[in-house]
Amino acid sequence: MAGDPDTGAGIASIKPVRPSIGPVQSEGLTDEKVDWKSLARQSWTFLTLQHGFRLLTEPGTREGMKGPFFRTYWGSVSNLHGWADGDPFYVNYVGHPMMGSVASFLFVQNDRRYRDVEFGKDLNYWKGRLRAGAFAFLYSAQFEVGPVSEASIGKIQRTFPQQGYVDFVITPFVGMGWGLAEDALDKFVIKRIEQRTDNNWVRLLVRGGLNPARSMANLLGGRVPWYRTNRAGVYVPYSYITRQITVDDGPRKPVNPPPGVAPFEFSMTFEPEMFPGGSLSCLGGGGSAAFRLAANWQLAGDVSGCKLMGFDRTLTGDSLTYLIGPRWTPSPRGRWVPHLQFLAGGRKITAERFFPDKWKAVESLVNSSPDPALWRPLYTARQETNAFAVSAGGGVDLKFNNALALRVASLEYRHSWVRPVEGFDFSNGLRLTTGLVLHMGTW
Repeated sequence: MAGDPDTGAGIASIKPVRPSIGPVQSEGLTDEKVDWKSLARQSWTFLTLQHGFRLLTEPGTREGMKGPFFRTYWGSVSNLHGWADGDPFYVNYVGHPMMGSVASFLFVQNDRRYRDVEFGKDLNYWKGRLRAGAFAFLYSAQFEVGPVSEASIGKIQRTFPQQGYVDFVITPFVGMGWGLAEDALDKFVIKRIEQRTDNNWVRLLVRGGLNPARSMANLLGGRVPWYRTNRAGVYVPYSYITRQITVDDGPRKPVNPPPGVAPFEFSMTFEPEMFPGGSLSCLGGGGSAAFRLAANWQLAGDVSGCKLMGFDRTLTGDSLTYLIGPRWTPSPRGRWVPHLQFLAGGRKITAERFFPDKWKAVESLVNSSPDPALWRPLYTARQETNAFAVSAGGGVDLKFNNALALRVASLEYRHSWVRPVEGFDFSNGLRLTTGLVLHMGTW
């Protein structure tokens, strides 16, 4: 009897082996394929819980169930425009990234080939997490506009405020960064706490609390929140945590990244921006890609969006910026990698003013209309400006290894030739960026 990792039963019969010996073969699975049946079941459970919560807590979602399905569904999908979607900041930039992280962990725990690897330089870890990130993007897109989505259940995207693409970007990409952070915490913080105490409650709370997205994925998979596929449970003494039953496939060969700097980089960032006067700000995120042109030069492209903050309750708005240009990295081989860049492109500002009194007069007509966009001019006023923009600044990255770096901070001045919107000037801004950077071609 091998023993139950979470109850400690049968511990005496565990035969210790050296931790350096091959990977743990979890749950008796010997093949390396994705368990699609289990993944589909767990994803459906997650989706059902999400939409069930929406129907129970959101009167607007229940009201949106009325009307012909296909016409109202198409009205929701066709109404997508701009960046922001009217949700509060914590929903877009905390709740949705956590959803993306849960979706990626659902894939990880059903990806038999890569689920036992730990955060670090191992090429298999990054392959597995990129596969999980792709699944998180598909899950997010389905949740937003798929057959079983916010667009089909409640049709909340048909009316004010504007419904943008923020969740299509933030959910999978920032969610991937959230998952990487949980993996790093599990390796460098949680395991070290486990080494220092045999208190079951401390270890249980640390495993579950410091990895909330993984804990949720475990529950959806029918396991306790603190479950781990690559080590024993919290009720097993530490002397056995690093000594598990394994299949002797010989020692693992270390992955030695090739020398040199990354030919391609991809970053996932959080980006607050301030405008003159201090009354308005913009909170959001984005992503950038950088191709190596020479040892110290890159061609960088950046796309980001943010929700404008500081308006009154009847006004909502967002910003979308798209830029490209040269980036200089004077010491790309070091642990600390500074950079300076100058980018040019465009900036789009969108704002919508909502008139509650006018809405009451046409609410019933909008809800019964197959195309609610036809009624929008009666209860909203929209302003939009799109113009040339430039950005100049610099920052510094901290390399963890050849695959991952932290963008500690990047400060940029932005100028655009956009017109004032609702009397507010958005032509000048100061953006602070932080996030994760993936290096490709060095591992």
